[in-house]
Amino acid sequence: MSDTAVLAERQPKADATTLMPTLFISHGSPDTAIADTDAAAFLRGAAAEIPRPRAIVVVSAHFEISGGVAVTGDAKPDTIHDFGGFQPELYQMRYPAPGDPALAGEIADGLTSKGYLSKAIANRGFDHGVWVPLILMYPDADIPVVAVSVDPEKGADYHYKLGQALSDLSRKGILVIGSGSFTHNLREAFPNLRQGLRSIDVPDWVSSFTAWMSGKLAEGDTEALIDYRNRAPNAERNHPTDEHLVPLYAAMGAAGANARATQLHASHEFGVLNMAMWRFDSE
Repeated sequence: MSDTAVLAERQPKADATTLMPTLFISHGSPDTAIADTDAAAFLRGAAAEIPRPRAIVVVSAHFEISGGVAVTGDAKPDTIHDFGGFQPELYQMRYPAPGDPALAGEIADGLTSKGYLSKAIANRGFDHGVWVPLILMYPDADIPVVAVSVDPEKGADYHYKLGQALSDLSRKGILVIGSGSFTHNLREAFPNLRQGLRSIDVPDWVSSFTAWMSGKLAEGDTEALIDYRNRAPNAERNHPTDEHLVPLYAAMGAAGANARATQLHASHEFGVLNMAMWRFDSE
């Protein structure tokens, strides 16, 4: 029996009445799956800190659908290698966790009843925003996983409300994860990434933004966080587009009103990618 299987046997197991936290995970570069980094080390131990979920629902920055909400509905989703130029071994990796068509249908129906244009779709596998963190957290791939899309044309408020529409899940033993990045300016990151400069100094325009965001999360200032584009220092430079930050808002909303935020991990990679991880617990 593998070490992770032994851990799973010892972990408290969620049932349909277990209240679960929600998580925001900065999934980082695709090679986080094989990298020796602080973020990867944290993710390898993260599952031990929460009950073993009945299922996992991931709102992924790399699953973009405009004008509605898609939910992965396949029983055996493929692993998508939606990136180029990385180590050959990454393209051989698979995350064979089962899907959950029944849960996907329930999610889509529930969102439709709340005014969203939503459906469960076929032939959509797990993008790296889904499988990279999960292959570290749950390497045995034995928990059903369903992915939910983000809308690249919508911002923080929309995705916070989308999370609220998913909040029943965390009260049913299901782990909701928002997978994105606390900062995400790839144009600034790529020169360092190409040179392998993973551990370099963090520029002030990154640290000022992350300090502001972290402070507002700790204070529970949802109003300010939703208006981060106008209020946070260097917001546009850290997030030229919204899709990698809005999973944070989905995780916040999915935890329910007045959820308490706890920072679980803080590190930086390539100077400009903040790898913060947050937990949200319903009050």
